[in-house]
Amino acid sequence: MSWQLASLLLLGGSTVLLFIGLPVAFAFMAINIVGAILFLGGDAGLSQMLRNSAAAVINFSLTPIPLFVLMGEVLFHTGLALKVIDGIERLVRQVPGRLAVVAVVAGTVFSAISGSTIATTAMLGSLMLPVMLSRGYNPVLATGPIMAIGAVDMLIPPSALTVLLGSLSGISISKLLIGGVVPGLMLSVAFVGYIIARATANPALAPATVVEERSGWAKYELLVCYVLPLVSIFVVVIGAMSGGIATPTESAALGALATMALAAAYRALSFDALLKALRGTVGISAMILFIILGATTFSQILSFSGSTEGIVSNILGAGLTPFAILAGMMLLLIFLGIFVDQVSMMLITLPVFMPIVQRLDIDLIWFGVL
Repeated sequence: MSWQLASLLLLGGSTVLLFIGLPVAFAFMAINIVGAILFLGGDAGLSQMLRNSAAAVINFSLTPIPLFVLMGEVLFHTGLALKVIDGIERLVRQVPGRLAVVAVVAGTVFSAISGSTIATTAMLGSLMLPVMLSRGYNPVLATGPIMAIGAVDMLIPPSALTVLLGSLSGISISKLLIGGVVPGLMLSVAFVGYIIARATANPALAPATVVEERSGWAKYELLVCYVLPLVSIFVVVIGAMSGGIATPTESAALGALATMALAAAYRALSFDALLKALRGTVGISAMILFIILGATTFSQILSFSGSTEGIVSNILGAGLTPFAILAGMMLLLIFLGIFVDQVSMMLITLPVFMPIVQRLDIDLIWFGVL
């Protein structure tokens, strides 16, 4: 039943994200309220919690989050994402697991023009998953690449979660965004290699299908007319930041403006599509910001209770090498990822991880990308 559940999540889009994310947000806030009463001094602690929450939400460095999310929502609801998939499919030749490879490549391209992981996975799930299942693909091979491409979307800018990580940890947001490009591409190549190897070893996982061969202009039409212009959004965002022309917030604004301008130029930006995109942006951004409400209070509670210093001292005093400690952190993140979302993982682990990383003198950009 796991693949049916995965299919439901992929097809659900932002609605499912809110269904899963809001209970986590409420639970996190409830824990913070109890912690504030016990460790921060009753009513005074609750007042401090409110002040911390307000300060966290009005943080200007979080501004790129709704703008990056808006980019993905606009592309998703205007249907331009479908053109990207069609353009990529025409370029990918007959290889083992071809449709799964197309999903990874198209998802990577879409990651470069969308700041919303949910929009990317929902788009691929609704468009690619039914086709793969109808052609006899093993459900695991069909759903796995679609869910895995979310990791690439978190790395390749524009990325709302990268902005959140930089804001919460104090790491340079622009350097984190730029630093995720190469690892994201490496991850995509690894996914493609794995799919081809698995489909070659066991052809029953991905039955071969007849591919309509196109030549000349018909093969590159969608690439030139849709994919390349949309990828120019990635150039706008990264070029503005790496060249020092714009801050991450200004780059996000430029990216959102370029996305809507291209959608309007293609005559795909209808009022209904824009309204759906705005609603999706508000819902996803509100969920993320609601979870952030308790982030500062959570860190403060850990500090006042002595938990942070105790954990950090015990880990550093265990005689482990920096690499062993770093590997332990990554294993813990993998374990937590089974149960909670990425935002919650950041809020739970950063108050403990960052002091350790700083004391070990590990490069913060490198650690942030990890």
